[in-house]
Amino acid sequence: MEISVSRKSHFNAAHRLNVDGWSKEKNKAVFGLCNNENFHGHNYELVVTVTGQLDEESGYLFDLKILKDIIKTDVEDKFDHKNLNLDTEEFKNLNPTAENIAIVIYNIIKNKINTNLKLKVVLFETERNFVEYNGN
Repeated sequence: MEISVSRKSHFNAAHRLNVDGWSKEKNKAVFGLCNNENFHGHNYELVVTVTGQLDEESGYLFDLKILKDIIKTDVEDKFDHKNLNLDTEEFKNLNPTAENIAIVIYNIIKNKINTNLKLKVVLFETERNFVEYNGN
């Protein structure tokens, strides 16, 4: 029987959307206010979902305490109250769009869980704007 478990989390971070190889005008045209040279911030909401086969003996798919600890250590502690462009290795050379942040978080968590489990990351940048990534 396939089943999913999810864990919600949040972190606050600043970023600037900018492609170094583009002109100032092109960056401003594509990214608008998100290209602010002084950066801007978001209160990100994160939902991490693990899907797989239920262990009928234990009744568990995945221990949510373990998922909580992975998210805390490898996402929250790494990105919370940071300037993603300046303070993190993950975005030194990667534009910290919501899409790229979701992919980075997915890859971090995917490397910490059993390969037979499916993973989905939903990252809310605002209440109305969010990205969903499942590795495809």
